[in-house]
Amino acid sequence: MTSALSIDSAPSRRRTAEARAALALSAAARFWFVATVVGQLVFAAYIVLLYGGAAAGGDWNGWNKVMSHGFVRADLAGNIVTAAHLLLAAVIMVGGTLQLIPQLRARAPSFHRWNGRVYLAGAVVAALSGLYMLWFRGAVGDTVQHLGTSLNAVLVVACAAMTVRRALARDFSAHRRWALRLFLCVSGVWFFRVGLMFWLAVNGGPAGFDIDTFTGPFLSFLSFAQYLLPLAVLELYLRCGGVAARCATALLLAVLTVAMALGIAVATMGMWWPRM
Repeated sequence: MTSALSIDSAPSRRRTAEARAALALSAAARFWFVATVVGQLVFAAYIVLLYGGAAAGGDWNGWNKVMSHGFVRADLAGNIVTAAHLLLAAVIMVGGTLQLIPQLRARAPSFHRWNGRVYLAGAVVAALSGLYMLWFRGAVGDTVQHLGTSLNAVLVVACAAMTVRRALARDFSAHRRWALRLFLCVSGVWFFRVGLMFWLAVNGGPAGFDIDTFTGPFLSFLSFAQYLLPLAVLELYLRCGGVAARCATALLLAVLTVAMALGIAVATMGMWWPRM
């Protein structure tokens, strides 16, 4: 009798463990999402107040306080591209977070579709304008960093195309997965800043790169890791199955989110808030 009860309780224990692992993974994902939304909204506000405020006041040279070659007096076309890039950066930071809220998607499907179209178009234009600014406008860093950022832009366009393709095919499960990949690729420049601030905080200053030339092995690594690392973690999240894999993924996601939150706090207090 005791043996039979033990056998009968085994499936129940397994279901309980699976439910707890799924709950842990879901809680870690929510933790990451909340931290990301807060950080990206602060970054969007920084863009609007710094660059939009300078433009509204006619202080076009204010664009050069942070961005190299933000405003070049003799380059009207380049200035227009830069202005479009900055405007779209703020728009897609807000629009992207709205796309990922499931309650909004369920209760306002029409808004979700139109916001998605604006987000997709804005992401592609921002990626292409960013490429122009990187290679023809002048940017800090070296060729390796520029190649890493360029690959980021290529992946934005590719993920946007796959997101649209899956939606048109009405494969909404795949559509949502590609939309998540797109969101992470679009957020690459944000992850770069947050990752850099985290690195500076834990090392007490520059390590692995020269602050004056803004070059070095860590920045070369970060120029690719800014999107490849989030994409790798996303694939683990989407594909993990079983109690052990889900618990391990939840722990990894929670640890990375704590690191990201530290980077957000340092970036906000040291870089974004003082310039708002």
